[in-house]
Amino acid sequence: MVELRAQEQQVLSIIEKSGGTLSVEQLISDLGLSDAAVMRSALTLQEKNLLKIHATTRNIIKLTEEGKTYAKDALPERKLISALAKIGGTANLREIAVRAQLQPQFVQIALGWVIRKKWAIYNPKDNMLTMLNAQVAEGSDEMLLKQLAEGEQTALDDLNEPLKQAAEQLKKRKLATIEPKTSRILQITQQGKKAALEATMAPVEVTQLTPELIITGKWQNVKLQKYNIQAPVAKTFGGKKHPYLQFLDEVRAKLVQLGFEEMTGTQVETAFFNFDALYVPQDHPAREPSDIYYIKEPEFGDVPDEQTLSQVKQTHENGWVTGSTGWGYQYQLQAAKRLILRGHGTCLSARTLQAHTYRVPSKHFSIARVYRPEITDKTHLSEFNQVEGIIIDKTLNLKDLLGVLGKFAMEIAGADKVRFKPDYFPFTEPSVELSAYKEGYGWIEFGGSGIFRPEVTLPLGVVEPVIAWGLGVDRLFMMRAGLEDIRMIFSQDLQWLRSKQVT
Repeated sequence: MVELRAQEQQVLSIIEKSGGTLSVEQLISDLGLSDAAVMRSALTLQEKNLLKIHATTRNIIKLTEEGKTYAKDALPERKLISALAKIGGTANLREIAVRAQLQPQFVQIALGWVIRKKWAIYNPKDNMLTMLNAQVAEGSDEMLLKQLAEGEQTALDDLNEPLKQAAEQLKKRKLATIEPKTSRILQITQQGKKAALEATMAPVEVTQLTPELIITGKWQNVKLQKYNIQAPVAKTFGGKKHPYLQFLDEVRAKLVQLGFEEMTGTQVETAFFNFDALYVPQDHPAREPSDIYYIKEPEFGDVPDEQTLSQVKQTHENGWVTGSTGWGYQYQLQAAKRLILRGHGTCLSARTLQAHTYRVPSKHFSIARVYRPEITDKTHLSEFNQVEGIIIDKTLNLKDLLGVLGKFAMEIAGADKVRFKPDYFPFTEPSVELSAYKEGYGWIEFGGSGIFRPEVTLPLGVVEPVIAWGLGVDRLFMMRAGLEDIRMIFSQDLQWLRSKQVT
């Protein structure tokens, strides 16, 4: 006798009673089990030559939510041509769109399809649309929409050629999806019929040892199912934090261990703290809409106290008491109040200095999400993170800054060596750019740094030297994880996410 488990006996018995063949879907319904459980039993029975599994794959067409809306109502081009027919066949496009109750974003879509389907001709000079025929018959795409709206599954292979073409057209318009679906029919073999008959006479195996069986002693008289505890099982992936978020947590923890205090702030910032307080002139190219995101509504925010504002204003105009000549222009208060998405994390340093919440000496850092209208490629994103840091002390110099940056790159990014080269920023002098090298990876630029100029610190009421840096932490992670493309940081590739561990 072939040894079968209780579930396998049930599968064989039901298929045999159903005439020898049964679909997996019907079997699932009859047994009340999951798809995986039924298929597991079916595959085991097939291995024992008791069943044959016949699989067929068909392309099933389903409407998207937008497609369902048009199936219930009408396609935009149908609304447009119907409205045109009601007013005589020729009219101004703007007038027809109003009569058809089309939303502005759908007018050009409807017009394009009306022309493509050769329902009408359009004269762009006078914005007039004219029907080519008095009546427009229902198209294949509209017929298919109605058919799919009835809710029954429709296979692509069951359609005639015009409807097949309509299906592809609806898919391109994102009104429908075409997805493969595999159907499986289970057919019992002669050996399976014999095993099903024997199974009805054999005692049913107990798959679970219940308290009742133990208390009553019935467990001694039943046949308990045997389990192979060494059999391979499906790999289970437990939930875990994204590798990049793990890395940010590690960066944060290391900086805190080094005595840094974290600075936090909002992602919507005023131009005052993002630019003015950092001695960036109000006509600087970095403030153009092509280089920074401006908030549409509300447009303006609050600036700090009048004294700080006045000191920053005078520094921009004539240098105030900083020893500078300033930028020599008329400072505009409205430009300072303008709201933007912060373009760098240095605005948090400016806020910290202006608020006078620091001690001397003290160290501060932030991990800030920043925004710039960059063209996305393998090394640039329009939305990225920066590690910002400042140290305030009476005895600081450039040597201290280079030492901090070198330690940071080697410990956080795992770099083998670093290099510095002179750079320019409106708010630091001297200024240096940090690059790091890792064996097998190469050189990568991380960001800029320097010592805040008196034009930054004095107007904010700070007399001590302040060293500052802003590094692209995304690029630090790239070097650490060996990534060539920065877009991989935000990848949804499960295989990569499961395999990537921060070490």
